[in-house]
Amino acid sequence: MKITYKTWCLLAVIPFIALASCSKKESGAQGAAGGALELRVLNYLDLTSANSSDEIFRVWDAFSQANPDIKVIREDLFNEPFHNKVEAYAAAGQLPDVIYAWPSGRSTTLHTQKLLKDLSPLIQAEGSALTSAFLPAALDPAAQGGGYMAILPRAITSSHAFYVNTEVLSDAGLTPAATYDELKAQVPVLKAKGYDTVLMANQESWVMQSCLFSLIAGRFGGEGWERQILAGNAKFTDPDFVNALAFIKAMYDDGVLSRATLSTDYGSVIGQFGTNKGAYLIDGDWRVGAFITDKSTGQAVISPDRQEKIQITVFPDISGAKLNKSTSGILGTGWGMNATIESGSDKEKAAWRLIKWLSGEEIQTWLLETGGIATPTVTNIDIGSLTLEPMQKAISSLGSQYTATTAVIDGVFHSDVFNPLNDGLQELGLGTKTPEQVARDVQQAFDNWEKANQ
Repeated sequence: MKITYKTWCLLAVIPFIALASCSKKESGAQGAAGGALELRVLNYLDLTSANSSDEIFRVWDAFSQANPDIKVIREDLFNEPFHNKVEAYAAAGQLPDVIYAWPSGRSTTLHTQKLLKDLSPLIQAEGSALTSAFLPAALDPAAQGGGYMAILPRAITSSHAFYVNTEVLSDAGLTPAATYDELKAQVPVLKAKGYDTVLMANQESWVMQSCLFSLIAGRFGGEGWERQILAGNAKFTDPDFVNALAFIKAMYDDGVLSRATLSTDYGSVIGQFGTNKGAYLIDGDWRVGAFITDKSTGQAVISPDRQEKIQITVFPDISGAKLNKSTSGILGTGWGMNATIESGSDKEKAAWRLIKWLSGEEIQTWLLETGGIATPTVTNIDIGSLTLEPMQKAISSLGSQYTATTAVIDGVFHSDVFNPLNDGLQELGLGTKTPEQVARDVQQAFDNWEKANQ
């Protein structure tokens, strides 16, 4: 389906608006007891993910039933419509009371402008009952964009995963590529059988940067490459970063990535991979949730039997790279509180009660079961006792497939820097800019950002 990005966003918003309206009515009815305290909540809900409808019952209805003194007024959005709404709320000074957010990157405005309340006092007040239940990395303020505990993260995220369809490869007489040279050699063989090599949803500009290029930049630059740039000891125009950009261009030129992926939206790629249109898929670890069985329908994009033929690993080794067997990783998303809520107030107590529920053992267990997360931040879940489908088990073992984790670019640099990079990566695919031109654009954006923040 050929559709412009702006049109896609408009079409995407319509069902979310309808759902948000419905959600508000439902939440209002559940919390209609006299004197109930109202909490406005901005939720990130992917309706393409299996079991997304189950979230309403398992997460939100359950909280309302257990907390009749709190009336949740929820708004559900996804992808760019969500981020656009966050920026609009922030600019208007009207952020909801509780908001789903990234630890940095896509939520840069919330962190750098300190629009989210520091949760550290609330966490400390809970004592060891809370702190001992979370991985130390999840409670590290330095890992978040503003240097303080703006959100309570509920996952450790690999922004890159390399999904391998062995059924397609077998039909073409092939086995999973261990190196990029092997992957490149598979292109004509797969094409002769009517298959694409690597599928990606590159219409949305963040996907390439977050799900592949961050890994490639780490492969060519080595661990800590981003710290060298931030410290002024390296530049985006240096050979390592330019070579990483040149590698992306080569993937298009080699046919490993079809330029058709530049018009593939984030929803369509699920069906493409699920119906064997290509041998490989590049996405994040969270994407497993789109393929497994939806409990409300009993249907799966990839049935459990077929999931046995899907392997999940990391991108093949690249000749000449400083680093291989690596991924790009970051703290996962979580929940924060509007900084304007008065400390010690009833509203703060209610919002904190909701955040603890949304981030706790029960909800993280549900997220694991439904493919919403791969690596939880709570430590008291017995994963072995859960009933998981083959792709869920495969993603839970992703950590054994790599030995190094490098930075996710939109989790380290400001949006003033990574947005020009996102655009430049698309321009590489279109052939309208060279790697050197993109590198200069990003360096200029970084220089401008530094000057503005001195």
